[in-house]
Amino acid sequence: MKLLKPSWVNHNGKPIFSVDIHPDGTKFATGGQGEDSGKVVIWNMAPVLREEDEKNENIPKLLCQMDNHLACVNCVRWSNNGLYLASGGDDKLVMVWKRAAFIGPSTVFGSSSKLANVEQWRCVTILRNHTGDVMDVAWSPHDVWLASCSVDNTIVIWNARKFPEIVMTLKGHTGLVKGLTWDPVGKYIASQADDHSLKVWRTMDWQLETNITKPFSECGGTTHVLRLSWSPDGQYLVSAHAMNNSGPTAQIIERDGWKTNMDFVGHRKAVTVVKFNPKIFKKKQKNGSTPKPSCPYCCCAVGSKDRSLSVWLTSLKRPLVVIHDLFDKSIMDITWTLNGLGLLVCSMDGTVAFLDFSQDELGDPLNEEEKNAIHQNIYGKSLAITMESQLSSTIIENPEMLKYQQERQGNQNPNGAQGSGPENQTPKLTNVLNGESLEDIRKNLLKKQVETRTADGRRRITPLCIAQLDTGDFSPALFNSVPILPGSSASTQLTSQISSDSSTANSLGLRPSHDPTTTSPSKTVEENKDSGTAAVNSIGMKSNLLLTSASKIEPMKALDSRFTERSKATPGVSSVPLTITPLDRVKDNSSAKEPKGKDETSSDSEDKIMTPVSAEKEPSRLTTPVAVLKLPTPSIQKSFSTQVSTDAVTYLEVENEVSVVSGARLSQLKWSREGREWDTLLPSRIIVATGSSDVVAVACEDRTLSVFTTCGRRLIPSIMLPAPMSALHCSGHFVMALTASATLSVWDVQKQTALVKNESLNPILSGTDATVSHSFLTQQGVAVVSLSNGKTYCFNSSLETWNLIADKQDSLVQCADFRSCVSSQDALGSTGPLALTQGRNLSAGRLASRLSSTPHHFQQGITLAFLENQLSAALILLSASEYRHWLLIYARFLVNEGYEQRLRELCQDLLGPVHKSSSSSWEPTVLGLRKRDLLTEVLPVIGQNLRFQRLFTEYQDQLELLRLK
Repeated sequence: MKLLKPSWVNHNGKPIFSVDIHPDGTKFATGGQGEDSGKVVIWNMAPVLREEDEKNENIPKLLCQMDNHLACVNCVRWSNNGLYLASGGDDKLVMVWKRAAFIGPSTVFGSSSKLANVEQWRCVTILRNHTGDVMDVAWSPHDVWLASCSVDNTIVIWNARKFPEIVMTLKGHTGLVKGLTWDPVGKYIASQADDHSLKVWRTMDWQLETNITKPFSECGGTTHVLRLSWSPDGQYLVSAHAMNNSGPTAQIIERDGWKTNMDFVGHRKAVTVVKFNPKIFKKKQKNGSTPKPSCPYCCCAVGSKDRSLSVWLTSLKRPLVVIHDLFDKSIMDITWTLNGLGLLVCSMDGTVAFLDFSQDELGDPLNEEEKNAIHQNIYGKSLAITMESQLSSTIIENPEMLKYQQERQGNQNPNGAQGSGPENQTPKLTNVLNGESLEDIRKNLLKKQVETRTADGRRRITPLCIAQLDTGDFSPALFNSVPILPGSSASTQLTSQISSDSSTANSLGLRPSHDPTTTSPSKTVEENKDSGTAAVNSIGMKSNLLLTSASKIEPMKALDSRFTERSKATPGVSSVPLTITPLDRVKDNSSAKEPKGKDETSSDSEDKIMTPVSAEKEPSRLTTPVAVLKLPTPSIQKSFSTQVSTDAVTYLEVENEVSVVSGARLSQLKWSREGREWDTLLPSRIIVATGSSDVVAVACEDRTLSVFTTCGRRLIPSIMLPAPMSALHCSGHFVMALTASATLSVWDVQKQTALVKNESLNPILSGTDATVSHSFLTQQGVAVVSLSNGKTYCFNSSLETWNLIADKQDSLVQCADFRSCVSSQDALGSTGPLALTQGRNLSAGRLASRLSSTPHHFQQGITLAFLENQLSAALILLSASEYRHWLLIYARFLVNEGYEQRLRELCQDLLGPVHKSSSSSWEPTVLGLRKRDLLTEVLPVIGQNLRFQRLFTEYQDQLELLRLK
């Protein structure tokens, strides 16, 4: 062990009340008394760690000094992700600081030019609520909450995602509250006060879990602070300033039953501060010796008014080291480096000391897996929960819930997440997840539990633990953790956060999760349809999400291109020039890239630019065969060829007027696919030919429509159309015709029925000067028509209505922000007619949500409305995969934002009535998906927010009953 007192760390002789090392270990902050104000200083860690850096003039020691507090600063604490520093002082304020980017060095106000700030930290939020001095502040695991306590006897829990929102004020202490600590998973927060009590509060409902008074009843006198600490494995909570047989002690409280049977004894005066090492250790193995199974242990530093410091290992009966008279006055605060080997201590006398331990002295820190093992055992199977959404963690009352919480961890690189409570029920598990039934998972967990007996015969389950990062990696929660509140300094905070954090996000390969999980990446990339390659950037590469906006932000008008330019043959297919303006002749190969492929018949002559529609009265559709022409028709060519995108590439070649037989001109249609081919003759010139994997449709000049099978057999006699053909599409065995008189028909040629009969486009064209810019037929036989004004409609044959499914100008799309609700698997799920019509718009939405400064609740409403639109659009387009995709995103959004009623309504609809009755109109399937199967997919999502665990359990049980029935 090395001991060092860097004299250059000082507040000009004034007391230092608090010290905290940054999670990345490169800097540390001190807080205390300044000249005539409170002072927070950020120092460089390198000169403390290495002597050569201390001597090197070019390495700055002081990085930044902030004098904003009006009175003495009592506590400084870095957030777990390292982005923020919170400080609390005698001016009753809590200030949250963030590093400002791109500002040159500035000098400390009123100082000589020597004191230049190397880094710029600025106050982004001031939290005002306490009516007395703020004594301690503490960030919860994953920075969901920030707690502060004060001499006004209260503890305030602030929502760290939405400063300055207050989640709760905890009242109950009758004396000055002087210390706070969170348990490692954010399930409890403990506070200690001058009223001789230590209180533990649950974060689930912010109620008092236990009130411990016995060890403090004899305490006389007060200490300036009572900094207590929770062990990293969650087993022990150690208090400051307790008494045992009139000797000062640090009381050890066991998480198991809140028992108070042990303490750290030996200091001559009251203990002011206790701090656990963030690591869990095991004994160092001697070289060559066979590894003995040793019990893991924690390490704790204790500081006292008697100016001495002791360091304890929970595996030893006596301290590892005691340093007497380290300072001239009481010790005020202790902080460990994240790697667990360095320790900084500060004192009322205005100096700090640094202790450097070696691994030989402390032991080997456990790695992820060992820690997992420990935690799993302490907490039984109810493993840790990384709660990024609203709640950190609570007791898991339901074994299935646990599974989803665990999965969540797996995906998210949890930051020191650990288990919660031994409270479990015996499960009746039968769900299968990833091919492994939960029953098996449960058995495996039980196998891993290691029991030991303590001397007094009590059973102890050795803890297993869940990942803890040691590199100071940032928890994904930090992205989009800051909602934008107009007028609050947080809005500035966000913009800089985007610029600076995106790089971090990328380098760490994190998905911004808000879960903070991510917007549908497939939208981001929008299947890069315009590039000829099938560039569907799979966002299995979790990182590129955050940045897509930067790389792909085109001016908004460029987004329309997806709508206006849709028709050109795939590369390598000759296309005969049409007599159309060239603008729209860029056929995109979307069809080739769509998984199902048949959605689109990219025939060369099919999508025309339409001339503006005169909004004249729609001719009645049956009486007048010669309708008023509204939509342009393709010009007739001598010959042309089209590639039809089906599973295998199919070519249609048309040659008009091949020969003249007895005065009639014959035209030839030739079909070829993979070496098979056929041809047929028609008595009139062919205008449009197109096909799908099942049929081929051809429209002729004499207004007839002929349909053939893919072997060339005619399916039905020629259909007479009410007007010349404007666009023709096939998909599966559906055929769609859009005529020049702006009427639409869709037939199912297999069943020989009409799905849509001569339906007028008047409802969508009237009152606008828009024309049809693009149309297609989905695989389910739904006709989709896009207009030049950016709106896209589909015709619903059961409702007999035109429904708006996409609108480029829709402000909801521009501002909806659901990045956090998209998981990486979803990235692939959203190809289909809806994705096709909306095009790249969705990425624009994400861009807009960053730039617009809408208040959170408003943004929330926009996103909710948008997701509900998407869901209903997928339903009306009969697009099952997209419906499932948006349903899961919608469910995640409801879970993250806490919309309980909507969530319940959704679950109820998916579950349906438990008892069959003739009167119930409930349909068990939606778009061919079984609703109850969808519910089993939605439940794990609900299982990730403990606030809804009752709802989760209720539907889980009902599903189980139905399954057994």
